[in-house]
Amino acid sequence: MCRREKYCSYIYLKIVPHTLCNMLLPLKRFVWFVSLLGSFSFAKAQNTSKGEIIYHVFQRSFYDSNGDGQGDLNGLRQKLDYLQELGVTSILLLPLYESVYYHNYFAVDFQKIDPEFGTMEDYLNLVREVHRRGMRIYMDMETQYVTEDQLWWKESYAHRKSKYSDYILYNDSANTKPESIIFNLTELPGYDGTRRKVGTANLYSKNFQEDNFQLFKYFVDPNNDGRFDDGVDGFRLDHMMDDLDFKGKLTHLFANFWAPLVTNLKQINPKLSIVAEQAVWGSFGFEYFERGNVDRVFAFRLRDAIASFDKNKIAAVADTIFSLTPKNKQQVVFIENHDMERFASAVNKNLAKEKIGAAINLLIGGIPSIYYGQELGMFGKSALGKFGMTDANDIPLREAFEWYKTDNGKGMALWYRNTGPWWDSTNVKPNDGISLEEERKDPNSLFNFYKKVIRLRESNAALSSGSYQTLPNNNGKVLSFLRREKNTVCVIINLSDQMQKVVLNLSRLNVKVKGFAQLWGKNLAKLSGNNISVSLPGFSMQVLEIR
Repeated sequence: MCRREKYCSYIYLKIVPHTLCNMLLPLKRFVWFVSLLGSFSFAKAQNTSKGEIIYHVFQRSFYDSNGDGQGDLNGLRQKLDYLQELGVTSILLLPLYESVYYHNYFAVDFQKIDPEFGTMEDYLNLVREVHRRGMRIYMDMETQYVTEDQLWWKESYAHRKSKYSDYILYNDSANTKPESIIFNLTELPGYDGTRRKVGTANLYSKNFQEDNFQLFKYFVDPNNDGRFDDGVDGFRLDHMMDDLDFKGKLTHLFANFWAPLVTNLKQINPKLSIVAEQAVWGSFGFEYFERGNVDRVFAFRLRDAIASFDKNKIAAVADTIFSLTPKNKQQVVFIENHDMERFASAVNKNLAKEKIGAAINLLIGGIPSIYYGQELGMFGKSALGKFGMTDANDIPLREAFEWYKTDNGKGMALWYRNTGPWWDSTNVKPNDGISLEEERKDPNSLFNFYKKVIRLRESNAALSSGSYQTLPNNNGKVLSFLRREKNTVCVIINLSDQMQKVVLNLSRLNVKVKGFAQLWGKNLAKLSGNNISVSLPGFSMQVLEIR
């Protein structure tokens, strides 16, 4: 994976070996400098969906309901009890449409559910059950690229008179030279030997735009009855860009493609939430709000700051994104996703660090997102091209959810079993302490830590929906911040492995502090005037409600 240290911005593609990415020069970056230390200005309160916590699931690897080794929609539906036990309220799926690739990007048929996931009826049953439980469901969409199997390509290739002749961006008058995708790739290999030609859709085409809108519209309201009980609650827009792949061939897409699409979808269901994946991970994403009309972006910069365990980096990025995110827009806060190394690997499987990462992920603000298995401490890094030019390099990031101590049993979605060297070096090991079966009964496990922090978050309005405020202190190893709604909560986190003493001054709250209630932590904090002092053991947290 491309490192984005010192806030360098890179492009990333799921399919391309990361070695290619490492060869690229940093792209022109969007840099925003914000003064942190000594700053005590309040961030604008975000109108977040109160209490929302997203579970980002790689459904092929989650739960297999029919014994074919493939995680599927019925399996996900059967495990909704588990997700509610954990405390999540929303599900973000990877693409569901039929594709020859295991991650289901690069479609064969956008309008067909991948048969390995189930049927359209299975999908609709899942959506209805999610809504019956008061939960939400989001779908990942990427329609910018297609393979040679897709209808638009098959009908228009070398056929200028086809009704789809302008759906693909061709570079010749004979429709025989489709525009390449990112990195000028014209062909993509899969882990199983699959190899397909790929090309770019013509996002300028009015015909394409209308068909694309109808595709999204279908998933918003499948039976067109205006009720939305069977429709998604929003979309993740994968690889969203204003100038697609910086080629200068499809430009001004925010104004001419993305914003109109979002606007038209909101006319069908104004409650939809649309999140953009910034193609440049170093971007704060503010331009997506301003020009792309989306509701949410991913807090990539915050993720990297959290993984650094550097107080100043975390506070600087948090202060920036929460103060400059427009009212009624949100940041999706995460420490893992399907494209980057798992957090447990980033911290060398240090359980104490994993818990601190979880606490920041869930308590700092925005809309938290948990990548499936993150709550167990599943680990994995990209193979970085070790397996050649293939999407197998990212299988270690997307392995089967570990339900059982033995890592075998009903529902284990080991679709990649015995398919290549990625299986020989699998991270899924029996009796290693990383499974739901093992962790559920261990009160000190990462799984139970996630449950407790989620319960804490949900029990307190400031933590679930309040604004963020950086709270300076006198210790370079201790992160502290306030969350404010009608109440005020102070979160104090020791980012080091040593005992730390810290003093926090609350005089700029403009209210007289009478006391506090300790919501989390063993060592009692002390109040003297407007100063709070506390000693924190290594990698520990105190959460105080200010009175």
